[in-house]
Amino acid sequence: MIERRTGNREGMDSQAGKAVGTHANSKGQRETGNMKINNFEEIESWQLARELTRKVYRLTSKKGFVQDFGLKKQIQNAASSVMNNIAEGFDSDTNAEFLRFLRYAKRSCSEVQSELYIAVDQRYISESEFKDVYDHAGRTRATVRGFIKYLLKYKTKSS
Repeated sequence: MIERRTGNREGMDSQAGKAVGTHANSKGQRETGNMKINNFEEIESWQLARELTRKVYRLTSKKGFVQDFGLKKQIQNAASSVMNNIAEGFDSDTNAEFLRFLRYAKRSCSEVQSELYIAVDQRYISESEFKDVYDHAGRTRATVRGFIKYLLKYKTKSS
């Protein structure tokens, strides 16, 4: 089990493209070298997940798709689950709990990709729309996966 100081979080430094540790200062901000993470909205993987959710909602408003209530709800829930799990995990008390939420987010990216196959097979979306959102879900999953790997490495070094 990793020992953590109160308010300790791990963040992604999108400028450097790698994960870095963050610590809460007296103002409740998360400090990472020159970068401060004040809230989950500043996490790169959450930002990508938000864009994924926007893309999915745009697709599901298309003719045909909008009438497939089951698929529409399922893919919307999967996309929003990515961003919501990252946000919820950010406020967890331990790295282990944060990792659990990040794994849920990663799996939800795969769920979106799987459901896109149904949408393209039913001709609700075009091949290019499929590719755009599928690739975005893959990028989002890769960013979350990188964050998970960093936290696991951090845990090993701190144990």
